Amino acid sequence: RGFPASKPRVERLMRENGIRARHKRRYKATTDSTHALPVAANLLDRNFAPQAPNQAWFRRKPAAGLIHHSDRGSQYASEAFQRALKRYGMVCSMSRKGNCWDNAPAESFFNSLKNERVHGTRYPTRGDAIADLFDYIEVFYNRSRRHSTLGYHSPVQFLQDWIKNQLERKIAA
Repeated sequence: RGFPASKPRVERLMRENGIRARHKRRYKATTDSTHALPVAANLLDRNFAPQAPNQAWFRRKPAAGLIHHSDRGSQYASEAFQRALKRYGMVCSMSRKGNCWDNAPAESFFNSLKNERVHGTRYPTRGDAIADLFDYIEVFYNRSRRHSTLGYHSPVQFLQDWIKNQLERKIAA
């Protein structure tokens, strides 16, 4: 912004104003994939660029056949979760054992959520936490945050552009 700022000056100003840098937390594995539950095949197979929206998703009530991809955690392999997927007409897909790269977009999202919003925040109530996470996901992450994998567009802008292109193709045809 045109202000001279050496590292020592920034350190001094931060110290004088009681500002401390937030450090990235150490990685901690949270998935328990050592269970005897059935594990689905890896249908997504790292294809993180589907041809159209709602081919590999969970929340938008898409057409039957959508792939729900997850890690091998017991919550996803459970009978209750598998019944829910079938009820919604979804097909289960799971990463290979111990391979976080098979679920990279989800891992990246949760890393961003934790580092940009959750870590260092104390929520007075569960309702406050839900409201804050909704604000981060629906207002910031989906509408404003640019994603390199989407050509530096927000997810909402990327979807709107895709719909516009589909309409233009139909009109041209």
